[in-house]
Amino acid sequence: MDGEPIQIVKISEEGEHNFFLDEEALNSVLCQDAIKDKPVCIVSVAGAFRKGKSFLLNIMLRYLEAGGSEGWLEDDGVPLKGFHWRGGSQRDTTGILMWSKVYTIKKDGQEVAVVLVDTQGSFDKNSTVRDCATVFALSLMTSSVLVYNLFNNIQEDDLQHLHYFTEYGRLALDSDSDAPFQKLFFLVRDWQYPYERDYGSEGGNALLEYNLEVEENQHHELKNLRKNIANCFSEMSCFLLPHPGRDVATKPSFTGQLASIDPEFLEFVRLLMPTLLSPDSIKVKKSGGKNVKCKEIVQFFKSYMDVLKGNDMPEPKSMLEVTIEANNLVSLASAKELYIASMESLCGGDKPYLNEQVLEIEHLRIIDSAMEEFDSRRKMGGEEFAQKYREQLRNQIEESYEHYKAHNLSKNIFKAANTPITIFIMWGFLYVLSQLAALFMLYPVANLANLLMWGLFLVGVTWGYARYSGDFADVGVTIEEMTQKIWDNVVQPILNQVVERGGEIAVRQAVSRLNSKNEQAPMSKKRF
Repeated sequence: MDGEPIQIVKISEEGEHNFFLDEEALNSVLCQDAIKDKPVCIVSVAGAFRKGKSFLLNIMLRYLEAGGSEGWLEDDGVPLKGFHWRGGSQRDTTGILMWSKVYTIKKDGQEVAVVLVDTQGSFDKNSTVRDCATVFALSLMTSSVLVYNLFNNIQEDDLQHLHYFTEYGRLALDSDSDAPFQKLFFLVRDWQYPYERDYGSEGGNALLEYNLEVEENQHHELKNLRKNIANCFSEMSCFLLPHPGRDVATKPSFTGQLASIDPEFLEFVRLLMPTLLSPDSIKVKKSGGKNVKCKEIVQFFKSYMDVLKGNDMPEPKSMLEVTIEANNLVSLASAKELYIASMESLCGGDKPYLNEQVLEIEHLRIIDSAMEEFDSRRKMGGEEFAQKYREQLRNQIEESYEHYKAHNLSKNIFKAANTPITIFIMWGFLYVLSQLAALFMLYPVANLANLLMWGLFLVGVTWGYARYSGDFADVGVTIEEMTQKIWDNVVQPILNQVVERGGEIAVRQAVSRLNSKNEQAPMSKKRF
């Protein structure tokens, strides 16, 4: 099996418990060239420790490796492997781990990247409430499908914990009443009451409906809890699994052999995997109504970690703010990427010099397209927040445009020759002046002109040395700025006048020739 678990979020358990995002590790998974621009489905498994989350993920890996083929769970003698797991009562997984191999599944005519994420179990003796909330919140906010791994039943404390971790999501509801999170999948392991509700999806959904039902005689706190959970997710479902067998639960020698697993458990696992990972079931991660690409998930992790790594658990309001920030930053990055790609195809790299006016017109056209891309994404936080990031986008685009303009200008060989041409024209003017002054015996003027000519010669030599050696760069820049002013204010206007005069003369000559032809035409007719 290709791939390995990569720890993307680590925790320091010495003194204050601090979480760290390994951005390099995260990029190594989500920014692979083959998948970085594909829409992503992130499936995370969260829940209490020692309840078989890593074991479940290895079943998912086996399903994905086989491409969901019919015999994917046949006993071929190869044990389940992938994410590290072991039996016993002590926790195994810490922080958040992501499988390094990203699988692709074709859905609605496009390839979707599927990423599996394992999380540290909640409520072990070494984890604080803040630790549990941090891990759960990170997996919740970055996933498109969160598998909530429960044991025996859906109990009230499971719903209380879920409500605690998702409370701030209620505040993120926009005017369209869209849920802030996508799919929540309750997976009840070791279901003990199949005589009440059958194993599988049908019994699971019936159990979920029963537990989330708002009854008239319930306490208002319990009613609000259920309403808030329902409002936080766009989709919820449940699946009931039987016990995997005595060998799995009690024998330390068990290392994932399918022959040791209860056949009834394997039967329902075969039904479970398609409900999570088939092309019809996978959920693409969305933000602002648009599909999120693999590489864009990195920004979400970075933004959430900035808040969560503090010493205190954030209030729901601060979590909402960082969610809004991440949502708007993704829209900003997408629009800026569109602008840069368009400008690169226009004037970047080895593209030839483009007329400055044409470049300005194209820049304005492309910036309008970038703004349309930014505005087309639904953003959280309302118009006030959107306007802030729109201005930030415009400033970044204008900064990039200055770089493109300077790069384009450097390709203009005539612009680069302005300094020597200006020095040569000035030298030529002084030479003519010195000759005329000597002819009329105005020797002081002639001597001054000759002195200035020598000065210009030294200026030209200094500029050439600075330009091509790299020494005295400041002196070279000063000379270029001075000659540029002379070119713009003296030489260029004179050249424009010459061109205009030349054009007027050419037009007059053309008109004159045309008139003379018109006068000769009647005379030639009279001869005949």
